[in-house]
Amino acid sequence: MAAASSIPQYQRQRSSSLSHESMWGLPEACPAREEARSQVLVLNTGGTIGMGGTECDGGLAPQMNKLVEALKKMPMLHDEEYAKVMKLYDSCEFADNTLALPLSKRKKRIIYSILEYSPLLDSCNMTTDNWAKIAKDLETYYEQYDGFVILHGTDTMAYTAAALSFMCKNVGKTIVLTGAQVPIYELRNDGRSNLLGALLIAGQFVIPEVCLYFHHKLYRGNRVTKVDTGSFDAFSSPNLPPLANAEVDIRIDWGIVWRANTTKKFTVQTDMNRNVGLLRIFPGITASTVKAFLQHPMEGIVLETYGCGNAPNNRPDLLEELRQATERNVVILNCTQCLRGSVASTYATGQDLAQVGVISGGDMTPEASLAKLSYVLGKRHLSWKEKKKMLGDNLRGEMSSVLTGIHSSLRSSKFINVMTKFISLNCKEELGALIPSMACAAAKTGDLDALKAIEEVGGNLSCEDYDGRTPLHVAASEGHVQLAEYLLKSGASVYAKDRYGATPLMNAIEFRHMDIIRLLRETGAHLSGEELKNAGTKLCLLAVNGDVDGLMAWHLAGIDMESTDYGGRTPFQVATDEKNIQSLDFLNQLKSRRGFSK
Repeated sequence: MAAASSIPQYQRQRSSSLSHESMWGLPEACPAREEARSQVLVLNTGGTIGMGGTECDGGLAPQMNKLVEALKKMPMLHDEEYAKVMKLYDSCEFADNTLALPLSKRKKRIIYSILEYSPLLDSCNMTTDNWAKIAKDLETYYEQYDGFVILHGTDTMAYTAAALSFMCKNVGKTIVLTGAQVPIYELRNDGRSNLLGALLIAGQFVIPEVCLYFHHKLYRGNRVTKVDTGSFDAFSSPNLPPLANAEVDIRIDWGIVWRANTTKKFTVQTDMNRNVGLLRIFPGITASTVKAFLQHPMEGIVLETYGCGNAPNNRPDLLEELRQATERNVVILNCTQCLRGSVASTYATGQDLAQVGVISGGDMTPEASLAKLSYVLGKRHLSWKEKKKMLGDNLRGEMSSVLTGIHSSLRSSKFINVMTKFISLNCKEELGALIPSMACAAAKTGDLDALKAIEEVGGNLSCEDYDGRTPLHVAASEGHVQLAEYLLKSGASVYAKDRYGATPLMNAIEFRHMDIIRLLRETGAHLSGEELKNAGTKLCLLAVNGDVDGLMAWHLAGIDMESTDYGGRTPFQVATDEKNIQSLDFLNQLKSRRGFSK
């Protein structure tokens, strides 16, 4: 048997914590003892997926208070027996609208609650005000749920997905829009599989983007467009492969997942400029049409041009109208009419547009271009020059200009070749499978140079090892502040959970690494619902034992110091009963500085 000192600190702590499960009020036969759980909030805005009616009685239309009851009767989308055992209908804010998926292949239980909007909308009726409501709801419930699914009509889903991708800044959790071509109540429909796929992705993976899931594929939200009205395969991402394919298994292409690369918290911007529009160039378009479209109060337009960004250059009247508009500080963003490809200065007809002040939109879709224009022009504090620069920047992975070279190949790098020879592997894919363990080992020893080397050859620093732990989990356990900051700026997620449901923040609390806790909190980290369960009992145990460092760690993590144990006692009351002077002094200091009742 290995000596205790040879076992990594975090593994010894984990073994110890598992042996105390029964102390936290979980009965021996409780399903929660044997499975990880995640909570997903579903925002039901409307759309075909929940519509009723027929062509004979006025056509399909949203129906209130119908979807949840229908889902409860679908075994693939609700485990009724589990819900009764766990008393889900009594346990949360949306108790009556809370359901549970059957246990997934990854041994994870996804609990999801549905917040139904009133009125429900056909997506054709969506406006910027509706986008703002969705964004504010995401902000309101952001810390309470592990992931989010937005049910939405398909006609304008690409616009909403693009808009939310810009409105939601520093996203660290999975946000997935989905819907259906056929209502979920029909015998043959795509609603059930789309909803199930979206829930599984939002509940099991940390993909820190606003995404769109449809017909077994997960797309970046600002890269999609609707291409088919009569097929279940209704959406396409012309210039970026899917982030994930959900076939026999769900396979994530982590190499193209967009990450915020920041230590700032999640925020939303709801001020979207509505004085924007789409103008499509066509043969014979008149200068008067263009002039009328560009008049006040128009502040920006997406100009949909031919091919790689071309417009007629033998029409000085058209170019003059565009020039005059840009001189009035009307922003004109050039976007190709083609489904695939990018705006480029290949032809003289395209170069002439640039000379009159038109900005290249790269390979953005019209939907993303319009949403980005509305978002940037909504920043009233920026100058016109700053807004033009921001429109050319890659803000959320909406264009490919800054993505060149993101796929540093693990197959072709010298690093891989050397490692392959060193360990005598026949297949470089096998070596790629070692990246998670290598990255976690580097995080364990605080080897920043090794992490940088792994990242340089295309290694994913948010990867999970065999225990579901990311390098950030390990850095938080070991107290490596500089390394943790590097990981966060490389896009590591503070919301990732290991196989036991622990976040990096919980690891930092367990080992009393105060600087790590502060750093993670600044980045938006918070304890999950599972981690907060029985927190009062843990605080009371710390208070009894005079563990001031432990109390301070929980306090820095944002825990309510008035949380109660199984007997309804607060840490202050327990410390008073036990006459623990150290705990009382600490709690009294908190009271005087922050203020909380005894």
